[in-house]
Amino acid sequence: MRIAQSWLTEILQRANAGWSVTPAELDAGFVRVGLEVEGAPEQLPQVSGPLTIGRVSSIEELEGFKKPIRFCLVDVGAAEPQQIVCGARNFASGDLVVVALPGTVLPGGFEIGKRETYGKPSEGMICSASELGIGSDHSGIIVLAPGTAEPGTPAGPVLDAGAVGPDTVIELNVTPDRGYCLSARGLARELACGFDLDFADPAVELGLPAGGETWPLEVAEEAGAQRFALRRVTGVDPSARTPWWMVRRLLLSGVRPISPAVDVTNYVMLELGHPMHAFDAATLRGGLTVRRARAGEKLTTLDDAVRTLDPEDVVICDDRGPISLAGVMGGADTEVSDQTTDVLLEAAVWDTLAVFRTIRRHKLPSEAGKRYERGVDAAVSIAALDRAATLLAEITGGTVEDSLTDVGSAPVMPTIAFDEGRPARVAGVDYPAGTARHRLEQVGCTVSGVDSDRFEVTPPTWRPDLTLPADLVEEVVRLEGLENIPSVLPTAPAGRGLTATQRGRRAVGHALAAAGHVEVLTSPFCDPSVFDAMGLVDDDERRDTMSVVNPLESEKGHLATTLLPSLVEIARRNLTRGTRDLALFSVAQVSFRTPTTGAVAMLPVDREPTPQEREQLSASLPEQPLHVASLYTGRRVPAGHSGPGREADALDAVEAARIVARALGAEVEVRAAEYEPWHPGRCVEVLVDGEVVGHAGELHPAVCERFGLPARSCAAELDLTAIGAREVLPAPSISAYPSVNQDVALVVDVGVPASAVEAALRSGGGDLLEGVRLFDVYTGAQLGEGRKSLAYALTFRAVDRTLTEDEATRWRTAAVDAAEAEVGASLRG
Repeated sequence: MRIAQSWLTEILQRANAGWSVTPAELDAGFVRVGLEVEGAPEQLPQVSGPLTIGRVSSIEELEGFKKPIRFCLVDVGAAEPQQIVCGARNFASGDLVVVALPGTVLPGGFEIGKRETYGKPSEGMICSASELGIGSDHSGIIVLAPGTAEPGTPAGPVLDAGAVGPDTVIELNVTPDRGYCLSARGLARELACGFDLDFADPAVELGLPAGGETWPLEVAEEAGAQRFALRRVTGVDPSARTPWWMVRRLLLSGVRPISPAVDVTNYVMLELGHPMHAFDAATLRGGLTVRRARAGEKLTTLDDAVRTLDPEDVVICDDRGPISLAGVMGGADTEVSDQTTDVLLEAAVWDTLAVFRTIRRHKLPSEAGKRYERGVDAAVSIAALDRAATLLAEITGGTVEDSLTDVGSAPVMPTIAFDEGRPARVAGVDYPAGTARHRLEQVGCTVSGVDSDRFEVTPPTWRPDLTLPADLVEEVVRLEGLENIPSVLPTAPAGRGLTATQRGRRAVGHALAAAGHVEVLTSPFCDPSVFDAMGLVDDDERRDTMSVVNPLESEKGHLATTLLPSLVEIARRNLTRGTRDLALFSVAQVSFRTPTTGAVAMLPVDREPTPQEREQLSASLPEQPLHVASLYTGRRVPAGHSGPGREADALDAVEAARIVARALGAEVEVRAAEYEPWHPGRCVEVLVDGEVVGHAGELHPAVCERFGLPARSCAAELDLTAIGAREVLPAPSISAYPSVNQDVALVVDVGVPASAVEAALRSGGGDLLEGVRLFDVYTGAQLGEGRKSLAYALTFRAVDRTLTEDEATRWRTAAVDAAEAEVGASLRG
């Protein structure tokens, strides 16, 4: 919303004589009441030099040029008329214009001088509004209404139209909930609140005669029109021109002047926030009907576009059919023209949702539609109609007919019980007594006292957003200044902080990041066809996904049951950009269907859900465990001066699983497994307390090819919810005594997992066995077919003494015996 500061000042001075502020103070005043100002206030540029009013004496059309050129003689109050060459076509002999004589400097430093052009002398310039910095309309030069001033009068005071000093245009971003601010009336009221001024409402009914019906009218209930009013102005002079003071305000607001009838309706819309429309009454056929459009009906709108109407559109019709698209744009057949002498003015309030949908359906935004979408005050319909009819009659010499058609009424606003001390309690500010009543009356509420502390508040009709006591509290606090609310941080209650699950989630992320992984954000949605690329069998539980009614991406319309597809997509995007060495991880929820998962009917919003409804809602949700997944491509250790580097392999994925388990304080066991999409010979399942919680290893070559990943890419995925949050106890004290190291080589069957052998050694090694590390795997003919040798380094240490070799050997023997008993191991000879 663009508006001139002089317009707002003029409205506020009606109740506050002599009041004025600087542009900076005006800007601050808007911000103080919560309105967002777009950029700095725009001060109108000043014109220096002999800018004067002139009257066009004669016009000579010059021929032989690519564009129309006119040679004009203009009376500027001097002895001889001024010779000026001009290309504009919107003026005629006898018109009053603005002339920049030689020596005038226009905005932008453009100095006017004498010159010869198109074979004629030109001693100045006839100016348009854009050339003078008044708006952006450059469709033609400024033509003033007859009698505005005499030729030779300095143009500055005339163009300022009553503004005191240099005027300023301010532009505001009005949010959808404050539609009343799309008017000079609403903005001036907000400023009155911000500067604590009295306010004289410009929306007052003028008391024009209202005897009889202006025009036959029928409003169908289906149309949803809250109010529809008509007044008629007859005897309009088609040659009349809009006065400059109105043209100036329209231009500064970004509205192009057209004709008195159109300009008056636009002016009243900007002044009072009530859109209006003007019909050429002579073109109407029969009475008016307001209804929904019928399928197949067409309407030629004012932009000369033929539009096929939808049955949801609301239209105004005469006996021929639709003549206006309600709340959006009028029809070309009843448009006011330069021959119109009889004008029918309409002020209506339409259903906001119907207007919103019509605008989107026909891709036809308008200033009127913008206001209807945000809500128009039906209580000012007659005041707006009276204002427009009176202005039009004054400008054109017409007569306002002594009749009024008025169907519908203003809304009845609710009465809200309010406690005066509530704003102070909510804001934590000690407001003086009477503050709440004063501020609520400033915004237009009617306040009636029940007692000194409690009263009843009736919001004004232009504030339908005020329905609850909390809304009234917000108004009081807003106008008293949000910046005055103290910032006091609450004291955190003892014993409250991150939950065990949250601490575990962070610990996993920190541990993987410290190990050289990069965290990425995966999508919670997937395309079910990805499971074919992963090679999943038909009955795999990961295929049992749930579709989303309104997905963010049409290709990904299902909730993901695994993090790997999204992780692969991120890796592939990095690979296409030249990054080959990747170690990525993500921690996020996945979704699995339960027997009770399903859609639930919409619950009522006028009450809390019942316990049964809450239980039904909870049961309808899917199971959403927290997963962590990692993915590796390229080198895990980069090449450099320290060596050639190392390619990522399956053991890196297994180690990631161990890192996650250690971060959660869990002990893991790994054993060989076959699980898609991993390579069947290079995949392990990860167990915690005997339960499988995930898988790790090298991805299947076919999967890598289908996904566009490098060969030998590796991955891991674990269920953090299944692992659970463990209490990580303080680290044990370190023994000051030396360790005793002994090696052992055990021969077992090829199918025995190394983890099982390690577990057996630990169970037999007792409390003094500090560490077990596998350092060699050997197979050969001398071991026999189907046999392998596993070499382990055993570390023994006591916390209270130095162990002897004999003690370590005794415990080593016990560990070997346990391995022989549990997994059939034997010492290698």
